[in-house]
Amino acid sequence: MIRHFVLLRFREDVTPAKKQSLFDALSALQDHLQGVKGFFAGPNVSVETHLIRGFKEAFWFDFDSVAARDAYLDDARHQAVGAQLVEHMDGGIDGIIVVDLEI
Repeated sequence: MIRHFVLLRFREDVTPAKKQSLFDALSALQDHLQGVKGFFAGPNVSVETHLIRGFKEAFWFDFDSVAARDAYLDDARHQAVGAQLVEHMDGGIDGIIVVDLEI
């Protein structure tokens, strides 16, 4: 299984409602793509605030295989939501960190 983990540093002017709409669009990909085992999004509640560096939200997808993860990466709907995320990040693409773990 692959866990696709994404840390986000939103611009300060992005509202909670806009953040939720982006997370809802990501969550909807579960019904669109095969091989998605789960999705979670929420705030970073770490007490190590000096290490967060503004990455106050995160989400992850669990995929049943590398092939399922790769299909997600190539998917047009995912790419459209990803482009919207980049538009709302502090620093654009620099406001996103991605980590994929094999678990």
